[in-house]
Amino acid sequence: MPYFLAVDAGGTKTEFALADQERELLRVRTGAIQRQRVSEETARQNLSDALHQLESATGVAMRSITRSCVGTSGETVPLIATWLRTSFSAHVGGELLLLGDVEIALEACFPGQRGILVMAGTGSNAAGRAATGQLLTAGGWGPVLADQGSAQFLGVAALRQGFLAIDRDDPACRTRLLDLALEHWRLASINELIEFANSNPRPNFTTFAPLVAQAASEGDPVAAEILDQGGQDLAHITNLLIARIRKLEGEASFTPPAIAITGSVLSGVAPLREAFTRSLRRAYPDIQLMDAPADPISGALWRARLGTPGSV
Repeated sequence: MPYFLAVDAGGTKTEFALADQERELLRVRTGAIQRQRVSEETARQNLSDALHQLESATGVAMRSITRSCVGTSGETVPLIATWLRTSFSAHVGGELLLLGDVEIALEACFPGQRGILVMAGTGSNAAGRAATGQLLTAGGWGPVLADQGSAQFLGVAALRQGFLAIDRDDPACRTRLLDLALEHWRLASINELIEFANSNPRPNFTTFAPLVAQAASEGDPVAAEILDQGGQDLAHITNLLIARIRKLEGEASFTPPAIAITGSVLSGVAPLREAFTRSLRRAYPDIQLMDAPADPISGALWRARLGTPGSV
């Protein structure tokens, strides 16, 4: 009997699903295995723990796997891709498909079909499939170059806007964000925060994102503006993607593809998601937005069962 392994390797956690041709047998979750996020030792231990749980709970040997599909951000970055290929070939049998995390989420909602998936969690990205079958992406260039509307964006923007509020010295721009940052990172002063934020290696700004969302919900105007901007930025890259799909398909009777979402920020932070929706509807009033967030691991499993030319 063929067995398939699906993996959604996010920035902070990794989800694994083991299945046969008809049904899922087990899902397990561990910490990150993405080498840009964690050390090699941590990634190796997290992968080993997950594979051991799958084997011991199901009795299915990882060496008997027919095909695995791993979805991750930075799948073209040598550090990430090489480590994943080497590690899976050492412990898991069969072929390996290495795809972008946004691509497996797209397949979860629109398996092989026309549609757009917008993701905002630790990072952000968007992918769409045109009626021609061509796959296109926008964003996803990493935390320094892109990641609009992501947890990374929220954490960095909160600090930038907090310090800008000091420069503006305007009562209307008062914010608690810097106080929250001091408390969050257990720092004693603004000078310590400046040193910390500019340190090398870069701090993990994503951990501050939930406090930005909380501050907005409690009426902090600067935090609310950041969430609104994040939603607009995500809508902007989505509109760029729609324009490229329109160019591929032609102008006649064009309607934008349906849009699905995934990721802890876009799914879980309502004001940002609402800003995203408002901005999209200004350009496309009748655009179809799916209510339920995508389940990326199911897209990885669909691709693992399907396979594709060029499997490695």
